[in-house]
Amino acid sequence: MSNGLRDVAIVGVGATPYYKRGGSAPQTNLELAGKAILAACEDAGISVKEIDGFAYYSGAGAGYGDKMDTVDFMETLGIPEVTFTASLTSGGGGAAGSIGLARAAIVAGDATTVVTVMTLQQQRQRLGSVFAAAAADPINSFLQPSGLSGPGHLMSVLARRHMHLYGTRRDAFAEIAISTRENALNRPKAIQKKPLTKEEYFNGRMIADPLCLYDFCLETEGAVAVITTSAERAKDLRQKPVPVVAVAHGGRREWGRAFAWYGMPDEYFASSGNAPIAKRLWEQSGLTAKDIDVALLYDHFTPMVLMQLEDYGFCGKGEGGEFVESGAIRYKGGSIPVNTHGGQLSEAYIIGMTHIKEAVEQMRGTAINQVKDAEFALATGGPASLPVSGLILGSAA
Repeated sequence: MSNGLRDVAIVGVGATPYYKRGGSAPQTNLELAGKAILAACEDAGISVKEIDGFAYYSGAGAGYGDKMDTVDFMETLGIPEVTFTASLTSGGGGAAGSIGLARAAIVAGDATTVVTVMTLQQQRQRLGSVFAAAAADPINSFLQPSGLSGPGHLMSVLARRHMHLYGTRRDAFAEIAISTRENALNRPKAIQKKPLTKEEYFNGRMIADPLCLYDFCLETEGAVAVITTSAERAKDLRQKPVPVVAVAHGGRREWGRAFAWYGMPDEYFASSGNAPIAKRLWEQSGLTAKDIDVALLYDHFTPMVLMQLEDYGFCGKGEGGEFVESGAIRYKGGSIPVNTHGGQLSEAYIIGMTHIKEAVEQMRGTAINQVKDAEFALATGGPASLPVSGLILGSAA
């Protein structure tokens, strides 16, 4: 078995409280992100002035209506100089891959201490209707007249195709929503702390058939920051370093614009687009799905958790429904605990960053719903327009 990359490590994580949509006002995105960065520095035991790199994703966008600018952070937080600042393109698919961008800067010698941050407010633009609000172009001119106004409507088409091809039932989507909610109940910051029953799930308002209210992630606000540095320097900081074992981003042309495009063959259509990323992660690390102890899978919509389980090899293609319904993803009693923090479905949606934070805490052994003796954690970004991404972290040493 390969030891993987292990040349950089995550040494600090920080987050604001999480808020329901509109609840973070009068704070600004800059204020939220700044608080998360300072919390991550405190966690790592470093001064914010030691940050010399920024590795963003989603085009350095704070949702779909606001932007983050490195100079704003420098001026506000007193960072004297940066030697690296860059972003992955597209949206939440780059969440896990942003740690790879930080690694690239550190390994190349372009920076020593790199922060990745995501902040989100939804007062200006609700993500659930982003396509309907967009200006007409060749893609939107196909989507909008079809009533496909938001990501959930688009994902419903992929979900229905998976059901058609493999006999997947809504019961599997219900199990993902219910088990994820169970994991959020004891989380102090979680938005949803009321148990979800199967009856409540099936009585949930249908939004985009076959997806009901409980298949959708939350509309929340807040910020999360992660600090990455070299493995050598990490040894001298406050926390035990959490090594980056493998990280990859990208994807196949067939996945392309993902749920904003319907030209994919079935192999990709009824999938999360993550299979190429999984292949690279396993090659880098020398691991397989059987070696992963906890999976933090990007859960903007329940069917995409199921399809990621297939793409990463936790079960066979088309077997995700049966696998989930068996209880395999449960924190208690499952073979692969999934989204032990409550995920974007029940804790908070901060465009994937909560998953990285939870992966770090699991590898430190400090998670609220700690997986016993966990050695490897998988965190993912997407399914979304390219890039999609994946990250494997190892236990803190």
